[in-house]
Amino acid sequence: MLTIPEIEKLIKNDKNSVLKRKAKIGQRYYDAEHDILNYRMFYYNSDSELVEDTTRSNIKISHAFFTELVDQEIQFLLSKFSIEAKKETDKILDEELKDRFDDEFKTEFSDNCEGTVIKGWNYMYGYLAEDNKTRYKNADSLGVIEVREDEANDKAQHMIYYYTDRIDEKRNPIMKVEVWDNDFRYFYIKVGNGELKVDNNEPINPRPHKVYKQNGNLVYRPSEPGYGFIPFFRLDNNKKRFSSLKPIKKLIDDYDLMNCGLSNNLQDVADALYVVKGFKGNGLDELHQNIRTKKMIGVDKEGGVDIKTIDIPYEARKTKMELDEKNIYKFGMGFNASQTGDGNITNIVIKSRYTLLELKCNKLEKNLRSFLKPMIQIALDEINEEHGTNYTIKDVKICLEREIPTNELDNANIEKIKAETKQIEINIILDAATKLDDETIVQELCNILDVDYEEIKDKIEINKIDLNQARDVLENQLLTEGVVNE
Repeated sequence: MLTIPEIEKLIKNDKNSVLKRKAKIGQRYYDAEHDILNYRMFYYNSDSELVEDTTRSNIKISHAFFTELVDQEIQFLLSKFSIEAKKETDKILDEELKDRFDDEFKTEFSDNCEGTVIKGWNYMYGYLAEDNKTRYKNADSLGVIEVREDEANDKAQHMIYYYTDRIDEKRNPIMKVEVWDNDFRYFYIKVGNGELKVDNNEPINPRPHKVYKQNGNLVYRPSEPGYGFIPFFRLDNNKKRFSSLKPIKKLIDDYDLMNCGLSNNLQDVADALYVVKGFKGNGLDELHQNIRTKKMIGVDKEGGVDIKTIDIPYEARKTKMELDEKNIYKFGMGFNASQTGDGNITNIVIKSRYTLLELKCNKLEKNLRSFLKPMIQIALDEINEEHGTNYTIKDVKICLEREIPTNELDNANIEKIKAETKQIEINIILDAATKLDDETIVQELCNILDVDYEEIKDKIEINKIDLNQARDVLENQLLTEGVVNE
C-alpha cells in the first residue's frame, strides 16, 4: 500500500507532468481562455529600453472555434447511442442493459467523451450502487494518476484520483484523494496547504469496491471485497493521447490575433491626426485642449493645420481571417455551418460537408467500442449470476448510429423515382403474362412490391387467376400496410 509521503510526491509530480500541461491547454481553450488574453505590446523608449505600451488599444477576444468543434463531434457521435440486446427476443438481457446503461450513464459517458477530445484521454470508474448493480462515473483525467511498479509494466498497481471537493468558509480548498487497488479504496483529505491525512469522515476506510447497503448500513462480503482488478477504464483520443486542439491551435491563435488587431486599428484611428505648423501656444497639452473644447487653434502667418486620416488594412486582415477559418474547420475536421455555397443544397452537398466530421467520429468510434466492452462484461457477469443465464459480449449490440440532415425535396424525388421504377417492373411482368404461369407471376409481383407471397396466396385462387384481380389484391394489401397511398 502507498504511504502518505509517496502519495503527496506522486500528486506533486503529476501536476507538473508534460502530458498534463498539454491537457490543461486543451481544457483552457475549450473554456475560451486563449493565449490572446495574455497578449501584451511593447516598444523601445527614447533610452532604448523595452517597455510595455499601455496607451494603445489592446483588445482581447477569444473566438471559441475549439468549443464548437468538440460539441459538434460529441453530439454527432452520440446522437443515437445505446447499449441493448442484439436479439429482440432476449427481453431479460435487453431490460437489464437498458437499466444499467440508462440516461444517467449516457450523461457520464458523454462527459467522458468530451473530456477525451478536449484533453486527449479521460477515465470512467465503476462502483457498486445502492441497488447492488455496478454503475459508472466520469473521472477527470487531470486528477487521475496511474501508478505502476515500473515503466515496462503496462498494468497499473494503484490508481490515485484527487479532486477539489469544495471551498470552506476560510477560502481553503478541500482536496479529496482516493487510492484504489484491486480490492479496496483508501480515502484521504487535505485542507488548504495542510498535510494529507486519512479521511475519518468516511464510514468504511479502507472501503472494498463492492459495498452493499442493508437496513440503511454499508456492509461487505469479506470473501468478495472487490472486482479483482482496479475498475478504472481509460478512453484515449488517439495513440499519443493528444488533444484535438493540437492541429488547429496555431490557426486559432492567428485568427484571434488578426481579429483583435483589426479591432485595435479601428479603435486607435477613430480620431483624425492633426498636423499643426506655427502653433501659438504653450505646448501640446494646450493644443489638445483647444481642439477638444474650442474646436480652434491659433497659428502664425506661415502656420496651418492639416488633418490626416489613416487607411486600415481591412481587406488583408479579412482575407487572412477567412483563410484561417476555412483551415480551422478543415484541419479540425468539423462542419462549418457558416458556409453558404451557391444555394443548391442537395443531399450530395450536405453529405460532402459532413464528410470530415464523419471521418473524425469514425476514428473515435473504434476506441469507444473497445472502451465499453469491459464495462459491458461486468454487467453481463452480474446479469448471468442473478438470472442463471449465460450471456456473452456477442449477445450485446453497441449502437452508435449517426444521422446526417437531408434535403426533403431530394428525398421526395428519390421516393418518386423508386415508385416509378417499380411500376415499370410490374408492367414488364404483366406484359409477359402469356408466357408465364400464374403462380410465377404473382410471386414476381410480390418480390417487386416487397409483399410476403405466403401471406396473400390464399386470397388469390391460383390456376383461375385474373390478373386484374391479382393486381387489386396486391394494391389493397399495400394500402393496408401503408406502403403506398391511394
